[in-house]
Amino acid sequence: MKKVVAKEMTKTIDNNSNNVIVDTGCANLSSVKFAIERLGFSVTITDDIEIIKAADKVIFPGVGSAKYAMKNIIEKGLVATLQSLTQPVLGFCLGMQLMTRSSTEGIGSTEENQGSLIECLGIIPTAIEPLNSQGNRLPHMGWNTLTKVANHPILNGISVDDYFYFVHSFAAPISEYTLASCEYGSEFSAIIGKDNFIGCQFHPERSGALGSKIIKNFLELDFTQVKPESNTL
Repeated sequence: MKKVVAKEMTKTIDNNSNNVIVDTGCANLSSVKFAIERLGFSVTITDDIEIIKAADKVIFPGVGSAKYAMKNIIEKGLVATLQSLTQPVLGFCLGMQLMTRSSTEGIGSTEENQGSLIECLGIIPTAIEPLNSQGNRLPHMGWNTLTKVANHPILNGISVDDYFYFVHSFAAPISEYTLASCEYGSEFSAIIGKDNFIGCQFHPERSGALGSKIIKNFLELDFTQVKPESNTL
C-alpha cells in the first residue's frame, strides 16, 4: 500500500463554506446531508452544474447499481463536470465505485452480457469487480474493520481495527490507489484515492463517530493536501 504524507493545514476552515452533495437521484441523499449538518457544516444537495463547479468541497454519494446510477448521471449531463472537478471530492459507497474506470455491477448474468462492463467516470484507474467473499454471504452487510491504513489526511485519527459499516457485493481490488483495506473472504479496498478524488466503500454517514470523523476530515481538508502537483497519493 502506497504511503501518503500529509501536509500541514494552511488556512482556517469555515464551517459555512460552500459544500455540495451531488444529486445523483439516489435514496440516501438526506442521510448524508444530516450527517454533515450534525458536524456543524452547511451543505446543499444539487445537480446544477455551475453550483457543483463552484463548490469548495463535493460529496458524491450513491446506492443501487452502477448501471442505473451512470444512466442517471449521463441523463443529468454531469459526466464531464464530475471528471473535471479540481476541488476535493469524496465518494460514498457506489459514489466511490463510479469514480473508477468500469464496473460489472448491474449488467446481468445472461450469456450475451458475459464480458460486458459498465463504463464509469474513469477518474481513478481501477475497476470494480464482484467481491470474492470465499463463500461468505453476499452482500457484505454490517460492521467490519480496516486491515491497513495509509498516512493520508482523510484518515487522521483512524486506525487499523476501527469499525465501519459496509453494504456491497462489488469492490475495488487492492492497488496503488488503495488508502485503506478491509477483508471479507478476501482483501479489498475500503478507501481509494487519486489526487483530489477520494472514495470510501463503506458508508461514513452510517458508521457512527468514526464515520463522522472521516466526513469531518474531508470537510476540513486543505486543497493543497490533495492537489495533483503535490504528489501525495
